[in-house]
Amino acid sequence: MLEEVLLNAGFEIAGLATKLEPALAIIASGACDVAILDANLAGESSAPAAVALTARGVPFVVLSGYNADQQDKAFAGALSLKKPIKPETLIAALRSILPAQ
Repeated sequence: MLEEVLLNAGFEIAGLATKLEPALAIIASGACDVAILDANLAGESSAPAAVALTARGVPFVVLSGYNADQQDKAFAGALSLKKPIKPETLIAALRSILPAQ
């Protein structure tokens, strides 16, 4: 469903990952201008992905069931949205952090 929402909003998808290692590979490829991170990927923190995105200067949104003050410090510079989230809220958040083209 998320993929469909993003495509319908005009975004191109560089990759989808439900585990940390594939997420890190997508980030390392340099193919993304903006990212969505779930704070928890298959029971594993996505904080290393946040660190990698920050190092590359890629803005990202963090989705979490936790409040921002309960999250890993690696997410501190990101826009944090609490799940569940409405598709239009996510799209607006992505557009607000997307670098000017």
